[in-house]
Amino acid sequence: MRSAPASTFRNRFTMALMGTALTLLLAGCASTRIVDSWSDPAFTGGPFKRVMVIAVTRNASARRTFEDIFAAKLRATGIEAVPGYQRLAEDGPVSEERMNAAVRAAGADALLMVRLLRVDRQTRVETMYSPMTFPTYYGFYSAWAAYPEVYQYDIATAEVNLFDVKSNRLVWGGTTETFDPKSVSRESPGFANIIINALAKRGLVPAAPG
Repeated sequence: MRSAPASTFRNRFTMALMGTALTLLLAGCASTRIVDSWSDPAFTGGPFKRVMVIAVTRNASARRTFEDIFAAKLRATGIEAVPGYQRLAEDGPVSEERMNAAVRAAGADALLMVRLLRVDRQTRVETMYSPMTFPTYYGFYSAWAAYPEVYQYDIATAEVNLFDVKSNRLVWGGTTETFDPKSVSRESPGFANIIINALAKRGLVPAAPG
C-alpha cells in the first residue's frame, strides 16, 4: 500500500488543528454559566406558580426584550410568568412601596430580578502550531511553526435573585458570566435556560420540558 506524501499529512494535520481551535472558540461564544449560587436551606416552599420577571436597567428596549423572553421560557415549564414592565413601567430605580404595589398587582408569588453588574473586556493570546515542510517523515514530525492569534472578547457578569413574595425573603441567588454577548435578544434564551434549570434543581420552578 502506497503511503501518502508528507504534504498530504501536513495539510490534514493543519486543517485538524484549525478545526479544533474553531470548535473551541464557537463553543465558548454566546454562552452563559453560573459561577456562584446560594439557596436558602430553610425554605421549603415551591415550586412557585406565578413569577414576575424584572430586569434592572434604564434601557427600556433591552429590559422589555429580556423580560418577554425570560417570561416565555418560564411559561414553557407550565407556570405563569409576568414580564415586569407590564406592571412596573418605570425604567431604573423605583421606591420599595412602588415595587411592592407592582408585585401585588401582578398576583405573583415569586419575584425574579436580574441586574447586570459589569462588562469586562478580555484579551487572549493563543499559539497555533503548523507543521513545516520537510522531505522526510521525521522532519515533518519534529518541526512545527508557531503562529500567535490574539482574541478580544467581553465577559458580562450579572446577578440573579429570586424572592418569595409571601415572606419577602431571598430564596435563591446566583452570579453568572456570559462569554462575548452579542445582543439581548440573542443571549436571553440561553441565559434563561441556565437559570431555570438551576431553579428547577432546587425545586423552585418546574423543570423545563425535554
